[in-house]
Amino acid sequence: MAQYIIAIDQGTTSSRAIIFDKAGSIVSTGQLEHAQIFPRAGWVEHDPMEIWNNTREVIGQALSKANLTRHDIAAV
Repeated sequence: MAQYIIAIDQGTTSSRAIIFDKAGSIVSTGQLEHAQIFPRAGWVEHDPMEIWNNTREVIGQALSKANLTRHDIAAV
């Protein structure tokens, strides 16, 4: 039975995944930075495919570090 919750934090400079147990304690994390694109002064853009790929990667990192699989995750 799935016992864990995974949270995805999409920030300005990185993507992060955090796995919590049913008590709310952090079990594992994964994080990758992504490029910031400055097309003009005061603007910032991000490549959506880089964010998507990084999000998938950090979820995999967090699962791997905790020796878990997607079947162990009850919710995102």
